Amino acid sequence: MAVETGVVSLAYIVAFFATFEILMPVQNLFFTDLTNRASLLFLPHGVRVLAAWLLGWRSVLALLPGVILVFIYAAGWTALEPSRLAAIAIAVTVPALCFQTLRLLGRDLSPAPERRPCWPCLMAAGLVISLVTSLLTNFAFGSAPKEYIAYLIGDVFGLFFLMLILMYTFRGLRRSGV
Repeated sequence: MAVETGVVSLAYIVAFFATFEILMPVQNLFFTDLTNRASLLFLPHGVRVLAAWLLGWRSVLALLPGVILVFIYAAGWTALEPSRLAAIAIAVTVPALCFQTLRLLGRDLSPAPERRPCWPCLMAAGLVISLVTSLLTNFAFGSAPKEYIAYLIGDVFGLFFLMLILMYTFRGLRRSGV
């Protein structure tokens, strides 16, 4: 569990820094009217969704250290305020909860040797996770409705591009014989 937590939290932190230190400065050049910290390509959402898909409820503990560190980096010690603690809880629990709900409804998307992953289903689950996470987080922060849309776009594109990056990475590794 410690290795799993380290890998997932590190992936979350790397995705966060890639988003906010590389992609956001470029985004701000083209979309100057987005004054909040909403990224239109939020890669950490992809990490949350894929971790929950692969690990189920274990993803909550695996994501928690990375999410806490990112919140502290972004907000300082105000990350311990009730609204931010609520946002942390939402960020780590909603993905696993959504996949569990799908499983209870008869649509188990979890990886299994006998079935191929349903990538469109993962994208749809990521959309639902984004909707629920965005609504709950923005409610906790008291954000404007315009921000919901930016978060939703960023989450969906972040998941899509992270899946695309991983697909090409694994394809390249298979071709090189690794």
